[in-house]
Amino acid sequence: MASNRIGRINEEIQRELADLLRTVKDPRVQKTMVTVTRVDTTTDLRYAKVYVSFYDKDAAKEGMKGLKSCGGYLRHELANRLSLRYTPELVWEEDHSITYGARILDILATLDIPEDESDEQTTDPA
Repeated sequence: MASNRIGRINEEIQRELADLLRTVKDPRVQKTMVTVTRVDTTTDLRYAKVYVSFYDKDAAKEGMKGLKSCGGYLRHELANRLSLRYTPELVWEEDHSITYGARILDILATLDIPEDESDEQTTDPA
């Protein structure tokens, strides 16, 4: 039952942070599009690991610095929007799963896989 509550809290934090990222005035964060891909909150609600993905990979390092510097502002705004006893401290992590998935798709696209001949033989001309 507690895991279901943590799951709902994770979703709510993710939704609110995605909305709050538009209000951040730090140019390092505004320079690129940032997506909150996942949030993992500890069971005691003290820490929330926020996984983010950047559209421009060249600006990811600076974007992470910008997110870490405005973490206090985001935590304060999150506390105003959520009714939790403790507002978790935000720990920022860059998520590489989208890049990894795109790389796998590129590899699959370059493979020379012959078409299945059994599909062509299923239609009987007689």
